[in-house]
Amino acid sequence: MPQLDRPSHQFMQDRLRASYRYCERIARSQARNFYYSFVALPPEQRAAMCAVYAFMRYSDDVSDEAAITDRFDAIQSWRAALDRALDGDYGDSLILPAFHDTVCRYRIPAQFFYELIEGTAMDLTHTRYETWDDLYLYCYRVASVVGFVCLHIWGFDAAEGKALRYAEACGIAFQLTNILRDIGEDYDRGRIYLPQEDMRRFCVSEADIGSRSLSKAFQALMRFEVERARSYYAEAKKLLPLLSKEAQPTFAIMYRIYRGILDAIERNNYDVFSRRARVSTWRKVRYVLEAWVRQHRSLELDKEKE
Repeated sequence: MPQLDRPSHQFMQDRLRASYRYCERIARSQARNFYYSFVALPPEQRAAMCAVYAFMRYSDDVSDEAAITDRFDAIQSWRAALDRALDGDYGDSLILPAFHDTVCRYRIPAQFFYELIEGTAMDLTHTRYETWDDLYLYCYRVASVVGFVCLHIWGFDAAEGKALRYAEACGIAFQLTNILRDIGEDYDRGRIYLPQEDMRRFCVSEADIGSRSLSKAFQALMRFEVERARSYYAEAKKLLPLLSKEAQPTFAIMYRIYRGILDAIERNNYDVFSRRARVSTWRKVRYVLEAWVRQHRSLELDKEKE
C-alpha cells in the first residue's frame, strides 16, 4: 500500500507558530481583563497563557453560544478533540497545536482541562444552584482549575501545597465576582447563579431579579455575597510570595483588576442592572506600570545583594 506523506517538520513548525499567533489574537480581543496581566510576563509565558486562554474561551463558548444548536454534542465533540490533541492530532483546529505545545512544555496535568469542560457543561444542566456548596463546585471547575493551570506556566513554590490552596481561593473569588457583576445578563439567559438558600434567607425572589429591583433586601443579599468574595480574596492574596518573581506582577495585576470590579459593585450600591461594574482602561494600564516598576526595583535590589 502506498504510504501517505507525513507533514514535514517545517510545516509543523509553521502551523505551530500560526496557532500561537491565532491564540494571541483571541486573547487580545476577548480576554479584556486577563490580557492586561499577560503583558507583564516574559514572551514565552505570555504566549502560553494566550494558548490556554484560547482553549478555555472556546470551551466556554461551546456551552454558551446561542448559535450552537446541539450544545451537548458540541461539548462531547470538544472533549473528544481534547483527547486527540493530547495525542498530537489537532484536526483542523487553529487553537489545539499551541495548546498542546503549552501543555507539554509546562507539564500541565490534563485533568485540569477535563474538569474545566465538566464545569462549562454544567451550564447546560444547571440553571439554578440550591446551596453555596453546589455553586462552589461550579466555580472550582470553571475558575479554580484555571488558577492551577496558571501556576504551572508561571512557576511556584510547591512546598506544603499552599499555592494550590490559595489558587483555588483565587478562582472562587474571581468567579463569584463575575457572577455578581453579571446577575442581570445571566437572568436574561435563564440562569441564576446566586444560591437559592441565600435568596430565601434575604427574601429575594426570582421575580425581584427579573424586575431589576434594587430593594433593601437585594442590597443586603449583595452585601453578604460581596463579603463572601472578599474572604476568598484575602486567602488568594497569600499566593503572591509563592509565585516566581517573573509571575508576581501578572498575578498582582489580575488580582487588582478583579478586586476592583468587586469594589465597583459596592460603590454602585449593588446596582448591577443599570451600571456594569468595571475597571477603566487607564486604571488597568496604571496597574501594569506599577507592577512593572515594583518588579524592576525588586530585581535591582536582588542584584545589589549579589
